[in-house]
Amino acid sequence: MEITAFLERKLARRFRTYDTDGDGFIEREDFTQAGERTTKAFGLAADDPKAVRFHDQLLGLWEHLVSVTDQDSDGRISVDEYRTAFANGMLETPESFDKGYLPFLDAVMAVADGDGDGKLTVEEHVKWTGALMGLSERDARGIHDLLSDEDGLLSTQALLAAIREFYFSEDPAEAGNWLLGSLD
Repeated sequence: MEITAFLERKLARRFRTYDTDGDGFIEREDFTQAGERTTKAFGLAADDPKAVRFHDQLLGLWEHLVSVTDQDSDGRISVDEYRTAFANGMLETPESFDKGYLPFLDAVMAVADGDGDGKLTVEEHVKWTGALMGLSERDARGIHDLLSDEDGLLSTQALLAAIREFYFSEDPAEAGNWLLGSLD
């Protein structure tokens, strides 16, 4: 996969959302802390089935990510390792991406979607993206506005499509490319 300048900016932004402690590396602890912040933000106890499922999916995402990116086997991922994994085809096709990412997104929705209708209100979206990825309220509200339906709700499918655009689209006009806010 060619890493264009635009994709480079998106990958750098995504890396920063994973690196929750800002030390320049993605580590298991970044995922653990992000998961704890998220379930706590929604008032879930550690043994709540939704929290357990979410944490399991999040740590599964970590295990997959580290297995395909950690070239020097030091248990952490540098931005160069992250970029190289993408260049080497970590995300092969949008379809394979969907298959791997949908279980995680379903677990996020189980935690964040208070009424279980498969759609997020702006408040729910702001809460989960802030807790999990450190997105600002302004950025989260902006992307929710771009992606939500006429009722102001954001569906799982719309969110998955936007995440797919983030990784696979080179068109800056596509809403998904701004999923994490500014790329600066």
